[in-house]
Amino acid sequence: MAELPRFGVGIGWRPELDLSVPRLPGVDWVEVIAENLQPGALPATLTALRDRGMPVLPHAVSLSLGGAEELDTRRVEHLAELTAALGAPVASDHVCFVRAGGLDAGHLIPLPRTREALDVLVDNVKLAQSILGVPFALENIAALLEWPDPELSEARFLTELTDRTGCLLIVDVANLYANARNLGSDPVSFLDEIPLDRLAYVHVAGGEEHHGVYHDTHAEAVPPQVLDLLGELRSRVDPPGVLLERDDAYPTDAELAAELAAIRAVVEA
Repeated sequence: MAELPRFGVGIGWRPELDLSVPRLPGVDWVEVIAENLQPGALPATLTALRDRGMPVLPHAVSLSLGGAEELDTRRVEHLAELTAALGAPVASDHVCFVRAGGLDAGHLIPLPRTREALDVLVDNVKLAQSILGVPFALENIAALLEWPDPELSEARFLTELTDRTGCLLIVDVANLYANARNLGSDPVSFLDEIPLDRLAYVHVAGGEEHHGVYHDTHAEAVPPQVLDLLGELRSRVDPPGVLLERDDAYPTDAELAAELAAIRAVVEA
């Protein structure tokens, strides 16, 4: 397994948080959405964070690694160039697809957990790895549906993915919580079964329920149940990093600092 540094507690950098992130206490690292940045035109605050030694990690949302269509290597090359510009030790995306038949869903869509779908994902991850030049991590997603007749559990699917590609995992405990609420999955069993020695880092976020469906909005405070799942994970492994994601309804710096402190308290308990 590739050795990664310990990242600590971080926050997702967004343009709306550009001024907040440098002054927030307790931020050890940041993650950026790769598609929103150009390698040759990085925001000044991000280059300042990078230049003072803070890890700035790129996180892609559009590679569509589980798609049946040919992998768009231009998107992977952009991620590779951004990774190099940031000096990041790891790059990442999700276990999902986002495009099919010439249409872009604008959302992360779950994969059928079949061996055929796993073969496609493995091939695309290997191709991406050959371009990136750094370790590659894949994240579990929040899903509002499950394809019928799965041949593998989600944990088994991810385990075989890591075994066959050597990729790392980002475990999003907020997504585990959402899937438990909407699909009845068991997040504790998931944590028992996945290869936590492949853990790159963890995502934490808040969401809210609408009409009986829990949405992983990243626009609400992290609920206690998600912090409890972070504690479950922490009881099994000391995660290299934990990241707070916030993508809308941005709160005050004081509220963000309190959330970061709550995450750190769980990790350091």
